[in-house]
Amino acid sequence: MNYELEICANSVASCIEAEKGGATRVELCMGIPEGGTTPSAGMITEALKAISIPVHVIIRPRSGDFHYNEEELREMIYDIQLAKKLGAHGVVFGCLDPEGEYDQQANRLLLKAAEGMQITFHRAFDVCRDPHKMLETLISEGGFTRILTSGCAPTAPEGAPMIRSLVKEAHGRIGIMAGSGVRPSNLEELIRESGANQFHSSLRTSVPGHMTFRRKEVSMGGSVQIDEFSNQITSAQLVKTTVDILSQNF
Repeated sequence: MNYELEICANSVASCIEAEKGGATRVELCMGIPEGGTTPSAGMITEALKAISIPVHVIIRPRSGDFHYNEEELREMIYDIQLAKKLGAHGVVFGCLDPEGEYDQQANRLLLKAAEGMQITFHRAFDVCRDPHKMLETLISEGGFTRILTSGCAPTAPEGAPMIRSLVKEAHGRIGIMAGSGVRPSNLEELIRESGANQFHSSLRTSVPGHMTFRRKEVSMGGSVQIDEFSNQITSAQLVKTTVDILSQNF
């Protein structure tokens, strides 16, 4: 198999669907609408019990930017140590300084905590000042297995030219994984345009909740309006369709 398909899984149910559909691994996270935040110990534990493919845990204590204070970094170190203790195969993080450059001190603290695990530098990459400089820094610093990127664009299909440039520059020294907006409908074109062979997607579908009594006028998110009576869960069929496309192209 010359490709990788990582599923961004927001629940144990999504993990099970990802494996059922043939995914390579899952990135386990909460808060997908916020870009992904650290899942609970309970979710990590149950996900590792439920599936046999690798589980990588996102280490991101909050939404927003990627510059973290001392308290947040201590929290992130603890979360990495806990994920490792629970048996997670990898972690996903990335720290920037206020100028959008690589935060060497912060990343080195987290890299040390994550020694022995696979480590992905996540989409903090997409909001850095200079992606070409950042690529070389990540390679020279060592420790990172791959970079998750949309090519510094809103979606990977839009950022495909940049992704192609990064794949060429990386030349196998670090993995380049295309993520954001990756769908079966655009995957073949993305493969051609980006030159990538690693892809990241949630491939979710809306599944009705179990409650029959519904007070629809009350929102748990305040001004953020979501459907309180459905769940967004990865679809094994969408994963399988994506895997089939990848198999035909690699």
